[in-house]
Amino acid sequence: MDLLVTYMELCTPPLDRPALPAPSADLEIRAARLSPEDYLSLYQAVGEPLTWDQRLHMPQDALAQLLSAPSAIIFVLREEEEPVGLCEFDAANEQDIELVHFGLIPAAYGRRLGPFLLDTALRAAWQTATRRIWLHTDTNDHAKAQATYARAGFTPYLQRMETFAD
Repeated sequence: MDLLVTYMELCTPPLDRPALPAPSADLEIRAARLSPEDYLSLYQAVGEPLTWDQRLHMPQDALAQLLSAPSAIIFVLREEEEPVGLCEFDAANEQDIELVHFGLIPAAYGRRLGPFLLDTALRAAWQTATRRIWLHTDTNDHAKAQATYARAGFTPYLQRMETFAD
């Protein structure tokens, strides 16, 4: 399958602009160390409409190791204590942190929860040694993904067709 992949980066700290307010009072975002089962449940709920499947094919022990690594930073958005979104970073390279997965469950779409989660997670992930946070998005992602990233301060730096196994 060929997909148009857009690589984007944030090179200035989001701390330079006002934080987005919570769209409702019953929201909470916090860093979490999720069990593989809890992670996969949320990953699948968020990613199913977007054809995310990479983590679903990982051996359980490899996923557990990835999730427990100090470089794995996962923020979970909860509404009334139920997980409705995630923002996952790989900070193996502290100067160039990758935003690996970001999204909401479909029931949370259209309520400005995505920008709130992204803004809050970016502020928490940015470190003094960080040079940039980068990501890639493709034509299978949510239709508003690139616009959401652009409003958060990301700019495209590369776009190309890439082939992925079905």
